[in-house]
Amino acid sequence: MIFTIAEIAQAHEGSIALAHKYIDAVAKTGCSAIKFQTHIASAESSIHEPFRIRFSEDKTRFDYWKRMEFSLEQWKELKQHCDDVGLEFMSSPFSNKAVDLLEEVGVKRYKVGSGEVNNFVLLEKIAQTGKPVIVSSGMSSFEELDATVQFLKERNVAYSILQCTTSYPTKPIQFGLNVLQELKDKYNVPVGFSDHSSTIEACISATALGAEILEFHVVFDKNSKGPDATSSLTFDEVSMLVKAVNNIDIALKNPIDKNDNSQFSDLKQIFEKSLAINKDLPKGHVLSFSDLETKKPKGFGILASNYQKVIGKKLKKDLQQWSFLNETDIT
Repeated sequence: MIFTIAEIAQAHEGSIALAHKYIDAVAKTGCSAIKFQTHIASAESSIHEPFRIRFSEDKTRFDYWKRMEFSLEQWKELKQHCDDVGLEFMSSPFSNKAVDLLEEVGVKRYKVGSGEVNNFVLLEKIAQTGKPVIVSSGMSSFEELDATVQFLKERNVAYSILQCTTSYPTKPIQFGLNVLQELKDKYNVPVGFSDHSSTIEACISATALGAEILEFHVVFDKNSKGPDATSSLTFDEVSMLVKAVNNIDIALKNPIDKNDNSQFSDLKQIFEKSLAINKDLPKGHVLSFSDLETKKPKGFGILASNYQKVIGKKLKKDLQQWSFLNETDIT
């Protein structure tokens, strides 16, 4: 099965009640995991951090991150809720202090956001947990990814990489689906796709091209506040997406052998055709292509594929229009 991650990020707007509602909604879609972001303002930001886009009434970005914080107990409640409904709880840390918090909560793996790929302090902290890492490559060149991969390898960290374009929403010309194979060839690890397109076709295409992990933002209302709302999927879209990519995954794992069509023997008998004639023809008539027709089923006349063998042959007897043509009818 494709590992599908429904990214909530800050769609909860700092409301723990809304965060729990998101868990219940995601659980109904068939996703593998739900992912939040763990922000601790004092550890990761300052009053000097600019807004990527102005979407809230918070005076500073620092104030916004502060409003997005949950307590350790609240995070534990969210994790327990995920366990109860069969979702893997995930959350991206944005500070070493957030890693400490998530270790207390009990995460299975870590997701490193595009802006943290070169943050070797954070990567060192995560490496010390011994847990696997999913790296999102949104703003990274191959040169930068090489350095990050080397850093993780030296610490024996199991990792996977997601193709991602940090643009909200991402346009088709920005998907970078070609990068999936490049990541596979270059690093020989599981690869995936982190999407911000607000459509389902990007992840479906990525799956067909070999993505094993998919991440996408979800939101109750694309018109709601928040930096990712317009780049997100609705829950109906997520349900359709999960069903589609899992079916594609099944198809890819069950290749068809075109050298063996024995399973179609009965159907070929029904659908394939035999040679017939399209008009009344007398004994001794020399057959031409214009005399021929083909009719179902196969086996009542000469195979349609062998029509060239009868052209120029004489009829041994009179044949009525639409009669099947057999070897015994020609010289």
